[in-house]
Amino acid sequence: MSVEAKLAELGLTLPEAPAPVASYVPAVKQGNWVYVSGQIPLRDGKVGVTGKLGSGVTLEEAQAEARQCALNALAVIKSVVGSLDNVERIVKITGFVACTPDFADAPTVVNGASDLFVEVFGDKGKHARSAVGVAALPFDVPVEVEVIACVKE
Repeated sequence: MSVEAKLAELGLTLPEAPAPVASYVPAVKQGNWVYVSGQIPLRDGKVGVTGKLGSGVTLEEAQAEARQCALNALAVIKSVVGSLDNVERIVKITGFVACTPDFADAPTVVNGASDLFVEVFGDKGKHARSAVGVAALPFDVPVEVEVIACVKE
């Protein structure tokens, strides 16, 4: 089954690759590697949920936002390699979670992104990962995810 078919089976639509919001490119392909810049949970170019975990944003909201970050990252990867069927493996993701100093559950938030990659790619979606709590993120979003993928040459 193609990755696009798998997304459809999951009820997901791949968005257009989000445009950069500052001075960088969405991704760099070097050999078999694609390094995706941090993706925030934009939907149609707009921010939905804002704020911090531990101060108004729920764990469930943040997990859904992390899932959107992962979906945006897939759109960026597709824009660079032409087809998501060219992805050999999601190698590593780093999730940044805007939170209060006492919030200690960043890994559970980032599971929203991790779980999507596994749902879409199966074992090829299992990856190394870091989940880091931070004081603030662009546009006051609660989560940002960057991705490293290995793709067919």
